[in-house]
Amino acid sequence: TLLWTGDGASSRAITGLEFQPDMVWTKRRSSTDNHSIFDSVRGASTARLFPNLSNAEDGNFGSINSFDISGFNVGANVATNANGVTMVGWCWKAGGSSTVSNTDGDQTTQVSLNEEAGFGIVTYTGTGSNTNIGHGLGAVPEMIITKSRSASGDWAVLDKFSTTAEYGFFLNDNGGYSSYQGGTFWNDTPPTSTVFRVGTNSATNASGVTYVAYCWKSIPGFSKIGKYTGNGNARGTYVYLGFRPAWVMVKRTDASANWHIWDNKRDPDNPVYGQINANLSSSESTGSLRVDFLSNGFKHRNSDGGAAGNISGGTYIYMAFAEQPGNTAFDTITSAR
Repeated sequence: TLLWTGDGASSRAITGLEFQPDMVWTKRRSSTDNHSIFDSVRGASTARLFPNLSNAEDGNFGSINSFDISGFNVGANVATNANGVTMVGWCWKAGGSSTVSNTDGDQTTQVSLNEEAGFGIVTYTGTGSNTNIGHGLGAVPEMIITKSRSASGDWAVLDKFSTTAEYGFFLNDNGGYSSYQGGTFWNDTPPTSTVFRVGTNSATNASGVTYVAYCWKSIPGFSKIGKYTGNGNARGTYVYLGFRPAWVMVKRTDASANWHIWDNKRDPDNPVYGQINANLSSSESTGSLRVDFLSNGFKHRNSDGGAAGNISGGTYIYMAFAEQPGNTAFDTITSAR
């Protein structure tokens, strides 16, 4: 996670990473604006998608100029560099901008992979009929987020707890699981270690439409995609991860609720108040919705639940990444904050 305050300049280096990113997700914190996702496969400086909207890919328009060795360079666009506005950027490393052709599916896909980190970027062209898409992760993806690029359409999400691929939901929507997605979105077929299957719905496979899919699998000590049940108590629920989290995204699946994102840079101390909703353009919320980041997981600190991920009996999925993977360099367990 990188933080900065915009200055309106046409070229501004945002640094602090120990890698060159392949996917950057940005959001204005102190004012309303759409989320933006950029990646090295589609072109960091030429193509932008909006996680909270169904819009097709647009031409970036000076939002990000380049991905660099320790971060990225932003332009003068208000989405990434509005003067005086606080910003956040969440960054992932795949396999670089030089993609590899994958022929595991029914068509050749282009993939950028980081198997060690369990992350891949896949681009393909829709056929309009049920088809297998090669992802190259070498393991079954546990979270797949797919978006049409050349046409408008919802962000279709499939997670590993939809064991028959009958259910799914949308990143740009607050709805829970919808069974109607199964047949036309994912062909009621769970992904395998080589492919995921798409049906006939325009969100995943319209004929001639280009798509991007972001695929993740859990890596012990580094990342975890999981599920829990809320208890509606201000002193829980506790979710075990096996590491101290740096970034957590939570979504309720059995009813409508927003996607919630917390990270350790916007809130370096507990409790973590700085909630951003992935499906909304609203600014960062610093109200009563909060969690604690612990040495081996996270714990909810509110009881009103539905909005913050802890309503009694509610079912939630999450995706979390570690602040420091595994044990420390001196073979000791990562400490709490």
